[in-house]
Amino acid sequence: MTTTNASFRVVLQGFAEQISSRKITNEDLAQLMDTSDEWITQRTGIKTRYWALEGETTSDLGAAAARATLHRCGNPKVDAIVAATITPEYFFPGIGVIMQHKLGLEQIPAFDIRNQCAGFIYGLELADSLVRSGRYNRVLLVGAEIQSTFLDLTTRGRDMAVLFGDAAGSCLVERLDDCVSPSKMMYEVLGTELHGDGKYQKELFREHPGAITPITSNLIEEVRLFPYMNGRLVFEHAVRSMVEVSRSLLDKLNLKSSDVRFFVPHQANIRINKMVAKQIGLSETQVISTIENYGNTTSATIPIGMVEMEKKNDLFSGDIILSAAFGSGFTWGASVLKVI
Repeated sequence: MTTTNASFRVVLQGFAEQISSRKITNEDLAQLMDTSDEWITQRTGIKTRYWALEGETTSDLGAAAARATLHRCGNPKVDAIVAATITPEYFFPGIGVIMQHKLGLEQIPAFDIRNQCAGFIYGLELADSLVRSGRYNRVLLVGAEIQSTFLDLTTRGRDMAVLFGDAAGSCLVERLDDCVSPSKMMYEVLGTELHGDGKYQKELFREHPGAITPITSNLIEEVRLFPYMNGRLVFEHAVRSMVEVSRSLLDKLNLKSSDVRFFVPHQANIRINKMVAKQIGLSETQVISTIENYGNTTSATIPIGMVEMEKKNDLFSGDIILSAAFGSGFTWGASVLKVI
């Protein structure tokens, strides 16, 4: 866990998003598989999602969001990049150095992490720790995904295919006293808390590509190229883990649920987020929800949620923003920010 323990304050600013432009409705998916708008909406809360155009890459989306972040922050010097994704355009290299090249950020280190739906919070703890170490003043944090290219768009794969969208979100993580051009909205990092449990590695996973799986002509027929999820088990663990880590982090920061202004959770399922909020002690009006329009964009959901929160609400100095996420692995975590 990381909490405020340095002589300087670490802040986030310049939240930005980049959404792919190809809109896919539930009715569109019903043309490809045995499903319906009612079935998808009732189970997930999703009405639409956006998929990448042909030739569009994960690093394209990430770099576009990052450019917007840097512009909003006065185009400062960046010392490092932390890139969270499970869908890089290549098996290697990762998207970090590719975005670095596209952004013209010469020879700075780029950290690639893959913590699935918890990727942004994992990335936040890493970026926050890098800044608090004193070695880096400013870290660009990006979550980006293109998941539409590995979905099974048949009835066989409908449980997973209806969930995912393609998008990116980003922000700067930096020392408050080193901000070049402070934006109108800044958030102090009060703390993060992370957990993992590899016992459940095959309850939500995609087997190939992976070193354990030889490439054969039967991979598609064997459904080994497509993601698998034990839906009921994942749902139960997601609710319990997000509630527990949120309560734990708030308690360690001497905060209560009544101190929280908004809850910006990962967007996997609207029913999960409503149950988590209720058990934490938050109202549905405090929950920032983007899943209806964008689906599950994995590591991009939380920064997109922050952008949408800023668009639709007046925020005030001292407001507490809680986030929580749960993903494959299992991996999960929470963060607490304070509006400056």
